[in-house]
Amino acid sequence: MVTFITGNLDKVRECERMLRVELAHETLPLDEIQALDVGSVVEHKARAAYATLQRPVLVEDTGLAFAAWNGLPGALIAWFLDSVGVRGVCRMLETETNRVATATSVFAYCDGGGVRTFPGMVDGHVPDRPRGTGGFGWDAIFAPHGSGRTFAEMDATEKDRWSMRRRALESLNASGLLAG
Repeated sequence: MVTFITGNLDKVRECERMLRVELAHETLPLDEIQALDVGSVVEHKARAAYATLQRPVLVEDTGLAFAAWNGLPGALIAWFLDSVGVRGVCRMLETETNRVATATSVFAYCDGGGVRTFPGMVDGHVPDRPRGTGGFGWDAIFAPHGSGRTFAEMDATEKDRWSMRRRALESLNASGLLAG
């Protein structure tokens, strides 16, 4: 059985809802490399989690890349939120005319024989100010193209329909690695 490594219970619930299965999950204190690329971050975390547990593991991370900033903050978005919050990120972007952003979620599976990654992406934009009270993380500052609403303004079903995490999970689920 695969163990999902995360300390974020919102993420566990969201993944379980989308997969329609209960996931074994565990929190591990993993060092996170500092990189813009979400794939590099999760590959490192997956190898470290496997080295600690010596059993198949699944890790996930997300990034939010702003076109105006050449891909920043990418996988560093959590650090930005910890420092300035969602309102601060919007303030930092207030002089930018290009508010296009790409949300990325990457799952990494490691069973000791290597790491397999499963990315999902969705393009959208950052509104002038945070909007909505649902969701978590940066959901209040990302509105997918085709929707005038941020993830935080959507109910779970609507968010799942647009979600980069859903796209990554569909790829992971199709791999058969979660079966059994």
